[in-house]
Amino acid sequence: MTNKNIAVIAGGYSSEREVSLRSAAFVMKCLHETHYTPWLIDISEKEWVVLHESTKIVVDKNNFSFCLNDKSIIMDGAYIIVHGTPGEDGKLQGYLDMIGIPYSGCSAATSSLTFNKYFCNQFLSNQEIEIAPSKRILSGDTWDAQALVEQLGLPMFIKPNAGGSSFGVSKVKWIDHVDDAIKLAFQEGEEVLCESFMQGREFTCGALLHGNKVLMLPVTEVIPENEFFNYESKYVEGKAQEITPARLSDEETVLIQSLTHKVYRALDCRGIIRADFIYDGEVFRLLEVNTVPGMTETSFIPQQIRAAGFTETEILVSILDNILN
Repeated sequence: MTNKNIAVIAGGYSSEREVSLRSAAFVMKCLHETHYTPWLIDISEKEWVVLHESTKIVVDKNNFSFCLNDKSIIMDGAYIIVHGTPGEDGKLQGYLDMIGIPYSGCSAATSSLTFNKYFCNQFLSNQEIEIAPSKRILSGDTWDAQALVEQLGLPMFIKPNAGGSSFGVSKVKWIDHVDDAIKLAFQEGEEVLCESFMQGREFTCGALLHGNKVLMLPVTEVIPENEFFNYESKYVEGKAQEITPARLSDEETVLIQSLTHKVYRALDCRGIIRADFIYDGEVFRLLEVNTVPGMTETSFIPQQIRAAGFTETEILVSILDNILN
């Protein structure tokens, strides 16, 4: 029986492009020698190409196929590992829906909602998930630093409302730094989120659809060397301590996993997600939901998969089996 072709879609149009390509390289490695044939497809605003044996092959966007040795290669499914737009905001999912290719991860509607941190958190707050007070600023809006400080306090976090990997994020301690932080965040998108600082320990919990049930992964505690878990903390070795399983009691572990499960179900998620929380010793407050979490060998989700007693290959194959069978 011929292996089914899987497009491992990476790259994207945002600052997270290089992180995405690193994740995709690991996914390709995991899917090697399985009953799937993975093809690495790099999408950028300039071109969509298959990266094959040091060559680039242009993808036909009409049906997401490409030609190799005079043979048309049709994709049976896709594993989306594009962090940021268009792979995390629903655009790529909508395209694949239209041409009839099943894909890993959340639907176009869910992805669109979760990519907008403000809308997602407001929705989840109505599901009795604790969140931080926040204020959204749109491109073209005026803002008053003093009013923001009075509403949200100091320190506060100022960040792009859509995006990830901590690009454009600032922890602001003084009122005269508010304007510059907002301008920095606007470099990453059209909306900015100003959010009250939540004191506490940071935790992240993964969840995925494994077979016909949601599998809750072990929790990771994040202890950044820097003031918060910024880009350097995430991707520079030694800049953060990541403890999996986290140093929590059994009761606390069950609580954060139950909250993550609630998030998964409330948002009608598919594939792998990760929910980030701050814990003050009494309440877990949601930071954000990531529907295309990093998949490098040292990323949180692979750490949690291994701690749960699985291999990354087992989980990735299970996800693909779910969408194709």
